[in-house]
Amino acid sequence: MSLTGIVPLEQSKGLKTRVYEALRELIAHLDIYGSRDPIRLDERALGAQLGVSRTPVREAISRLEQEGIVENIARRGAFVVRKSKREILDIVDVWAALESMAARLATSRASDAEIAELRSNFTTMDGAEARAHIDEYSDTNIEFHQTIIRLAHSELINQMADQLFFHMRAIRASTIKDRDRVARSVMDHSRIIEALEERDAYRAEQLVRDHALELARHIERYVDYLD
Repeated sequence: MSLTGIVPLEQSKGLKTRVYEALRELIAHLDIYGSRDPIRLDERALGAQLGVSRTPVREAISRLEQEGIVENIARRGAFVVRKSKREILDIVDVWAALESMAARLATSRASDAEIAELRSNFTTMDGAEARAHIDEYSDTNIEFHQTIIRLAHSELINQMADQLFFHMRAIRASTIKDRDRVARSVMDHSRIIEALEERDAYRAEQLVRDHALELARHIERYVDYLD
């Protein structure tokens, strides 16, 4: 599979970090589970596309391997990691715990302005009814969950969630189009926003946790392309 969407990087101080961030961002937007074909990272091709030598690309790939995002296979090269169904379910369970705690913390730590911005960004008013306008087929859905994490104002939760988010992003992109998950997800998001506005810590935590665990149940029951 060829990788697109890469732009050359300027030669500057901190180039290693910029190459790493560019590759990490690229992989984050790949449809990892959209095909059974392995996604190979070609150091030479990536270096040419980024306008750098192979050395910083190789170092970036090594760093991504330490994070469990990339796997180096002897005599074959580096490939983007595809998690098994069991591993994905474990990731969703941990994500449910982190995001639900973030929601609980957000009810006391997020400012009124921040919560108002959440509603402004992810819902639109139609008369007296608030309807989510989240495009579940785009990055907007992912941004909603990232925002919940940020509203907790916890650097530790941010760091831990970031390590899980690559795989959560990929599996959400694949499963949100299955069956009736879009409509249910939109409703869930709207209720979560309401709980945060009401500063209801218990309800916000429960809604976010249930929303994530529903994804796990959906994967367990219907997703067979991970096995």
